[in-house]
Amino acid sequence: MAQVADTGIGIPKEQHPRMFTKFFRAANAIRLETDGSGLGLFIAKNIIEKHGGKIWIESEEGKGTTVLFTLPLQGEINLLRE
Repeated sequence: MAQVADTGIGIPKEQHPRMFTKFFRAANAIRLETDGSGLGLFIAKNIIEKHGGKIWIESEEGKGTTVLFTLPLQGEINLLRE
């Protein structure tokens, strides 16, 4: 498992189900006029899942966000393709 974390504005809990959708930007990020297209998590999820991995997020508004993901070992990838 790998992870990337920040101590930024976090994502409001009620918006967690939409975090991996295309062009999603949390309401608090829009309100603060931060940059971003809302494509980063959508693209990351697609790449990781196409390689047999999983990605998820832990986030709390005002405390930051942690993105966690797993990728299978090479041998496990070959088994998934068979």
